[in-house]
Amino acid sequence: MVSIIIPAYNAAETIINSLKSVFSQTYTDWEIIIIDDGSKDNTVAVLNSFFETLSKSNLAKIKLIKQINYGVSKARNVGLTEASGDWIALLDSDDTWINTKLERQMQMLQENSNIDFLGANRVGEYHESFLNIKFDLLTRISPKNLLYKNFFATSTVVFKKDILNEIGFFDETQGYCEDVNYFIKIANVKECYLLNESLVSTGSGQIHFQETGLSSNLWGMQKGELTNMNYALKERIINYLDYFLIFNFSFIKYFRRVWLVKSKKN
Repeated sequence: MVSIIIPAYNAAETIINSLKSVFSQTYTDWEIIIIDDGSKDNTVAVLNSFFETLSKSNLAKIKLIKQINYGVSKARNVGLTEASGDWIALLDSDDTWINTKLERQMQMLQENSNIDFLGANRVGEYHESFLNIKFDLLTRISPKNLLYKNFFATSTVVFKKDILNEIGFFDETQGYCEDVNYFIKIANVKECYLLNESLVSTGSGQIHFQETGLSSNLWGMQKGELTNMNYALKERIINYLDYFLIFNFSFIKYFRRVWLVKSKKN
């Protein structure tokens, strides 16, 4: 079974579409764990109204947990502790899956038992090459690769639950790029692959750094990337030359993001 973890904060306008995309899955062996992270809007009321439309069998597959506002990492960690499946899938409350998302990934995982963690593309992406990486249908992603570019949008990933025994949980003290930090830790010791197919729509299909939400704080994102670089250097995932190259590449991306957002505003 796949345990699907959905953190929600002020998600009244989007979370039902996320849930409907789960219920439309052709792969049906799953449970949903929703963690309301102290929403100040009517997220819980919207959820309860949606629950009233479900059959008893479908309602039994959902667990709603309410907590005060601790942040997305704490919410995900609560979901991880409650998960009963052998596999974990992450889904953000403003993202949606195409209906074959889980079926396609579980098929790949069953056919490739060496894979511990499997991400996918989003919003029509298809990768041919990136720096020294040539992409196949399945491509191994290293922790160093993730420092250059996060190939694993959070809502695309599926991974073995027993990874938690070795890696642990999300760092609740890191405010930005905490998902990439977690994925770097996993990729450093486990077999992580990208399925080169677009299976997810994130942030209503827009670019992933917007004028609202966590990703709108471009400098916060940049500091998060620097935190991840420093972690990788400390853990000897990269050396000082790698650090120099990744540092400069990161700031090129940062200035490009700033330009894109300013261009959109204009």
